[in-house]
Amino acid sequence: MSLRNRELVFLIPALVVTTLGFALVYTQKSAELTLTSLTYGALFLALFVIAHLGVRLLASRADCYLLPITALLSTMGLVVLYRLNEELALKQAMWLVAGLAAFLLVLAFVRNLNMLCKYRYVIGGLGLLLLLLTAVLGREVNGARLWVDLGPIGFQPGELAKVFLVVFFAAYLVDMREVLTVSTRRVLGVPLPPFRYLAPLLIIWGLSLVLMVFVKDLGTSLLFFGALLALLYVATGRFFYVLVGLVLFVVGATALYFLFPHVQLRVDIWLDPWADPSNRGYQIVQSLFALAEGGLFGQGLGEGYLILPSGRTIIPYLETDFVFSAIGEELGLVGAVGIILLYMIFTYRGFRVAVSTRDDFSRLLAAGLTSIFALQAFLIIGGVIKLIPLTGITLPFVSYGGSSILANFILLALLLRTSAKTGEA
Repeated sequence: MSLRNRELVFLIPALVVTTLGFALVYTQKSAELTLTSLTYGALFLALFVIAHLGVRLLASRADCYLLPITALLSTMGLVVLYRLNEELALKQAMWLVAGLAAFLLVLAFVRNLNMLCKYRYVIGGLGLLLLLLTAVLGREVNGARLWVDLGPIGFQPGELAKVFLVVFFAAYLVDMREVLTVSTRRVLGVPLPPFRYLAPLLIIWGLSLVLMVFVKDLGTSLLFFGALLALLYVATGRFFYVLVGLVLFVVGATALYFLFPHVQLRVDIWLDPWADPSNRGYQIVQSLFALAEGGLFGQGLGEGYLILPSGRTIIPYLETDFVFSAIGEELGLVGAVGIILLYMIFTYRGFRVAVSTRDDFSRLLAAGLTSIFALQAFLIIGGVIKLIPLTGITLPFVSYGGSSILANFILLALLLRTSAKTGEA
């Protein structure tokens, strides 16, 4: 079976999940099953079939698993949002259409990845401009300045900035890869390259701290810095850079813990949410209760205790920050692990693309995009289950958020364009 035919077949699970999911939720809300409720799955399958045809036409040798995984995650997210808030589900569906349009546009216009490498400074400048826009014009929500209002639409520039900066990092390290592996002196027995080549690492470290100061969000800065460390390791093969980078970030984060009450509050809640379960620790405590209530197979779609009689969700920001808690309660451990496995398979395929590519820029680009995708999923899931402090970023393709949908579909398009150069199954 050809790559594209295999991709088309693997879109069927998304059809089944979406159709059954919407039907279950619709029946729970209306106490009846209508023909309309059974057409939702076909509608969204049609959208992804259009995306499939675009891949077939524009990148026929691309990876055949990434798009079906994305379809399953996206449609599952829509089902959960429809259960929680029909209005938000409709908006998410519109953003999904916009994301698929952006996906096709990137495939159509980015035929040669070397073009991105050529304009790396322009792309990097756009990424920094988006971060500056967030810091200056951003609207503060729960202590973090992540949102910029464009009329009636809320937008997170940092979501697009992460893609732009990964492209810049990858292109920069193509030029600096060899000099970063050359040691001119030793400090405490550790071989170091010339300082002028280490300067970018220190500059990015400083920028990540500045970002935490103005944006007041540890997760966003950790995403950028984590992507840089991953790219440094892939480019040089030296674990030293990862170690130094982690030490620098921990030092900076520790300093900010004592300087900014917002960061301190999130860490304190993580350490002991039960100290104030009805106020500061309320979200985490209710999230843990929801996950425990789900058990092995969950309460069933539409059957969990997620919405109060007033119409508000029992966990604030359930549609965005804590959507994984809703999945855990209504689909149980099986459903939650299934979502995690989808992210793991996506990550595996992304790194396989990176390993299979022949030129340095494509390899670094695929590794960077995959790393930032995997790190984002880990940060939000880890925060929800109290493994790490809550960061407040979105769960890729699942959480409500238009800018996140757009950015991740652009990320997917670049990964598929990279994989089209190898043509491996």
